[in-house]
Amino acid sequence: MWEIRKIDELSTREWYDITRLRVDTFVVEQQCAYREIDDQDLAALHVTKFDGGLEAYARIIEGDDLYIGRVIVNQKFRGKGLSRELMTVCLNYIDEHYAGKNVKLQGQAHLADFYRSFGFTETSVIYFEDMIPHVDMERTYEKNL
Repeated sequence: MWEIRKIDELSTREWYDITRLRVDTFVVEQQCAYREIDDQDLAALHVTKFDGGLEAYARIIEGDDLYIGRVIVNQKFRGKGLSRELMTVCLNYIDEHYAGKNVKLQGQAHLADFYRSFGFTETSVIYFEDMIPHVDMERTYEKNL
């Protein structure tokens, strides 16, 4: 079941599972040595699907615009359409609770077509972050009416 919660609504075990998945994916699997856990986690909305373990995760950061980040599907559950479900859950929540706000993300460049399928467009050229090609993308509210 998909849930969207603040950090203090998560159990210690759930937060452990989230941070472990993020580190396993972004630091170990993608071989990027950087501070994965940051202060934005304290204010973010954490989007999770737990079903016998953490299957997928993303966070929504509130500000002048909204940001979706740390989009992950657990390696054990990849290839089952969970990334599409995860983005749909995030965007439906945003449309329901933040109608009229734009949504931004920093996506890995090879996923640009995936994000385009949700109405995002590129707002930057491809750049390297932690030696991985990324592109900034935005979904403006007017495009989704």
